[in-house]
Amino acid sequence: MLLSWAVKRTVENRRNMRKKAVAIGLVSVGLGYGLWRGWETGLERTWQGLFGSPDLGPVEFATLKRRSTPNDALICSADICPQAQPDAESPVFPVPKDRLRGIVSDVVLAEPGTRLLDRGQEQDRYLVRTRLMRYPDTVVVQVFDRGQDASTLALYSRSQIGRSDFGVNRRRIERWVARIGALAARQQS
Repeated sequence: MLLSWAVKRTVENRRNMRKKAVAIGLVSVGLGYGLWRGWETGLERTWQGLFGSPDLGPVEFATLKRRSTPNDALICSADICPQAQPDAESPVFPVPKDRLRGIVSDVVLAEPGTRLLDRGQEQDRYLVRTRLMRYPDTVVVQVFDRGQDASTLALYSRSQIGRSDFGVNRRRIERWVARIGALAARQQS
């Protein structure tokens, strides 16, 4: 009888310990998430306080001149950006202009840390924040008609903070163009 009571008591103690461990784990995860969100918000406010609005504004691609610092990236056709040296030529996509603009929006907004700043008549402007330090980059996208059921785009991504971005802007817009191309090809077929 005494042995049976001791076994039951041990089982109950183990169950209680597991419940406490789960509760402590959940509290720790919640606290960690809260601290991380506080860190992100604090950094975003700090950058805005030091450098101003993270929205660097619209771009006129026909007269665009690239920065002298290596913290921007441009994908554009020579006829659209005649005064700027692009990092890559923009492809022609086999979809109409309006459909391409929708595809671009889907691809861009699927990117973590990205939000729409402005959807204008011709251009869309996005804010992208880096994961750890929450540095803001402004990406301007404009879609151009290339005839029946064909269109192209211009993308200009620029960092608000720092002299160099270590190629982050370029890799980002190249990745986006690849995803946009894959979706456009799928929608064509």
